[in-house]
Amino acid sequence: MKNSPDNGYETVAASLKKRILIVEDQFIEAHDLQLILEKANYEVIGIARSVEQALEQIEIEKPDLVFLDIMLKGSRNGIELAHILKEKYIGFIFISANSSKTVLDQAKTTHPYGFIVKPFRDQDVLTTLEIAFYRQQYSLESQLLQQFQLQAAIAEIINSNLKKEEALLAFAKAVQTFIPFDYLETGFVTSTHYDNLGIVRRNLEQYQIINLQKLSQIAVLSEKEINETYRKSKVDKKPVIYSEEALINNLQEAPIKALIAHNFGIKSYLVFPLSIATIQSYHFTFYSRSLTVYSQEHLRLLGSLELLFHQFIAKIYSKEDLNLPIKKTEIKSITSPVKTQEGFEGIIGNSSQMGTVFNYIRKVSPSDTSVLVLGESGTGKEKIAQSIHALSPRKDKPLVIINCGAIPENLAESLLFGHEKGAFTGALDRRIGKFELADGGTIFLDEIGEMSLELQVKLLRVLQEREIERVGGTSSMKIDVRIIAATNKNLEEEVAAGRFRMDLYYRLHVFPIMVPPLKKRKEDIPDLANHFIAVYSEKMGRKAPILSDFALQQIINYNWPGNIRELEHVMQRAILLTEGNTIKEIELSMSSKMHPEPAQESFSIKTILENERDYILYILKKCNGKISGAGGAAEILDIHPSTLNSKIKKLEIKKGII
Repeated sequence: MKNSPDNGYETVAASLKKRILIVEDQFIEAHDLQLILEKANYEVIGIARSVEQALEQIEIEKPDLVFLDIMLKGSRNGIELAHILKEKYIGFIFISANSSKTVLDQAKTTHPYGFIVKPFRDQDVLTTLEIAFYRQQYSLESQLLQQFQLQAAIAEIINSNLKKEEALLAFAKAVQTFIPFDYLETGFVTSTHYDNLGIVRRNLEQYQIINLQKLSQIAVLSEKEINETYRKSKVDKKPVIYSEEALINNLQEAPIKALIAHNFGIKSYLVFPLSIATIQSYHFTFYSRSLTVYSQEHLRLLGSLELLFHQFIAKIYSKEDLNLPIKKTEIKSITSPVKTQEGFEGIIGNSSQMGTVFNYIRKVSPSDTSVLVLGESGTGKEKIAQSIHALSPRKDKPLVIINCGAIPENLAESLLFGHEKGAFTGALDRRIGKFELADGGTIFLDEIGEMSLELQVKLLRVLQEREIERVGGTSSMKIDVRIIAATNKNLEEEVAAGRFRMDLYYRLHVFPIMVPPLKKRKEDIPDLANHFIAVYSEKMGRKAPILSDFALQQIINYNWPGNIRELEHVMQRAILLTEGNTIKEIELSMSSKMHPEPAQESFSIKTILENERDYILYILKKCNGKISGAGGAAEILDIHPSTLNSKIKKLEIKKGII
């Protein structure tokens, strides 16, 4: 291993000769930074003092990375430039002084590869830069991998014998992992009538096709009214994302989208049009119930597969379809059975929150990218790590699990990296460490937030060098391991408090996965409870009892601060206390005493009326309570103001909460 971090930085920089642009309007800070970089053998291609100057430099010669001050001279700031750099696939590190929390939060939304705070030290700059290039490498690898995976999935559908509806469902499932949606609308643009097909996602593996007749039933509108709404809607001719203010404006220009948004609780959507045979236009519109789910990365991924999409459309439609308006489709609903997917064994959940987690697992598993699993205690973070390993090319190699909070300080280095015979008192034999055992496979570092600072330094060295040295050894050995870490702590706060190394945090934070607490996915509780009942009944050699309606409502209404682990223990106890074939009541007093709560949450699955109330409230707030007239909620929702007032009264929406 290298003894000097500085030498390591110089070697890396010399071999790669990375080219850096500095965007900083303060002369002294800019030149100090230039000296630090050039001393470490990086090439500084220039210093820009405004967004305009920076864009000129970028046009002349594309830098590998940009150091970017948030506050700059002129009318545009560093955050605006960051969005442009992101579109150009140029990595950037923010330089900040005393920026407010609001400004820093805005900066974070651009997903920079790092932050350095003025005044900065040489070591801070070089460490942040090394981590930035590390993250950029895996980011580009991930983008290429996603493109390859989606391309392979769509090509498989094209080469299959699936009918149109079945092919669209298969397409939706393949795309969902990379372009998440709650409702997908597909079809040719016509000037006469609405004949698109929609695909609504019910849960992880269950989808349903929505055609004109079905949409008519859901919206409680005649097909004629839907066709009229469609005919007066603006048609997008270029790929575009709508959210927040842009969405509000587009809902007025395209009332057919307002109709879909209203009936499916939509808060953002992405439109991807394709020109077919130069005379027709085919649209994919991805709708989401989340506000900020879509990004330029999604548009770029779709754009890279445009030719394949053309082939897919040619496959599922007849030659007549490709030259004439689409014929009406019979009512048809196709759903796939809910089942445990390969690689997800032991993870139960069909909620939208878990659907997102499953999508992330599918995305990251095939690569060697480091993963940081975040979530409260008892949410099943170890199961996530096991699934990532099971779906990866390393699945036939070991998965070694280490609880960082349970490692004795005096034995930590020996446990992780092994020791030679006689390395210390009591070392009677050579010992193989956990990292060596995991060679070719995966290391899962559970509760990484509990690791001591001293051990963090040693772990960081292993991650940087990809080699270990046994305690008492005289030579190092190369290792090939994939790192998955997990914690229930807020590592950003731990870094700020000096309890966790910033450089290690960014090494691990390449691909974070947030596992939701049980109280945020209550629709999964019945399936989880029945799973634990079946498991423990089998262990006890008895017939599995069923849950009474009262007992089911009890566990749904409880907040589960101990998450799945607490639910498991409660169900095990319930089986032990039940003599008959029905669990009539759940004893929650012990759990309540261990986890006192201020209040209980209601069942998270909402009725159609509740969803309608939420959406009307959302639109009213965006319109500042304005109901009628230009830009009013009634216009956006495409209903008469008196109808909207009746709904407001019926849904008990009070003016004070708008």
